[in-house]
Amino acid sequence: MSIRDWPESERPREKLLERGPHALSDAELLAIFLRTGLPGRSAVDLARDLLSEFGGLRPLLEADLARFSRGPGLGTAKYVQLQAVMELARRHMEAELCRGETFSSVSATRRYLSARLRHQPHEVFAVLFLDTRHRMIAYEELFFGTIDGTSVHPRQVVKRALHHNAAAVILAHNHPSGVAEPSLADETITQRLRDALALVDVRVLDHCIIGDTQVTSFAERGLL
Repeated sequence: MSIRDWPESERPREKLLERGPHALSDAELLAIFLRTGLPGRSAVDLARDLLSEFGGLRPLLEADLARFSRGPGLGTAKYVQLQAVMELARRHMEAELCRGETFSSVSATRRYLSARLRHQPHEVFAVLFLDTRHRMIAYEELFFGTIDGTSVHPRQVVKRALHHNAAAVILAHNHPSGVAEPSLADETITQRLRDALALVDVRVLDHCIIGDTQVTSFAERGLL
């Protein structure tokens, strides 16, 4: 049966307009993105097939072009559209942080950092540069690879903080293993950066470790 033949209240687009996007299932939201199904399969049917094939919404959204394009009804055009939508979502979160009090908006900060770093296949060390009201000035990814005492250079972080005239920073890096527990090396790096930045009157407000489903805060752990 075509979606056009469904009761109006059950059609994904009409349901979204009437009840809001939160009322839709993953398959219904994905169906709106897909727009059309395949012969004999509605867009919702196709969406359910894709979620089953990829193992859920997140693996589908984070698939590379080659893997994504193997899904029925998908291809380069859909991949480009999806990447654009995801980048718009990240920029919306970034705009939210720029408008608000970043450090007091803990949940918004964590969502943004998780969106930026969680899917990375290797370790990435990033810094949020903040003004005197703790609003975000800039987000920069500065170091890549295995994050340890030799790969993170305090001088470079200080240089970028001075460039942005930052009053404070939030440090962040991901653990591709998915486990968000800070290591001894993480604690050592944080102390080195805090000491270096203190020399130019820049405060380290937090260091967030991004895992698969969890974000660990050094500030909350009493490690700063």
